[in-house]
Amino acid sequence: MFKEFKEFAMQGNLVDMATGLVIGAAFGTVIQSLVNDIIMPIVGYFLGGVDFSNIFTLLGEGEYATVAAAKEAGAATINWGLFINAIISFIIVAWVIFILIKAMNKAKREKEAEPEAPPRNEVLLEEIRDALKR
Repeated sequence: MFKEFKEFAMQGNLVDMATGLVIGAAFGTVIQSLVNDIIMPIVGYFLGGVDFSNIFTLLGEGEYATVAAAKEAGAATINWGLFINAIISFIIVAWVIFILIKAMNKAKREKEAEPEAPPRNEVLLEEIRDALKR
């Protein structure tokens, strides 16, 4: 059973998938930082100093300045700003994946379009045939 598991775990597809998963997780962290630390502050600045991470709707009584304060008090909130940040992160990741897949498909089509040279034995047979015709 251990031998079967080892063969399964060492298959190329599984190792490739694990590598992609690790790189994807790291990429997601970078995109999250890009959105939260660079894009959204710029968007907020141009919209009059709005901090998207603190746009929320309070469900119930009370007033809180930030989402963190509302959560600390145990208040229920709908966090619109965090949702907007998540949507922007998703769009960026989806766009990058689209570009990568598009480039991979283009490279694959170019490789398939290249004509393959006939096998050496076919070339020799054609030369023999042509020589016999003469």
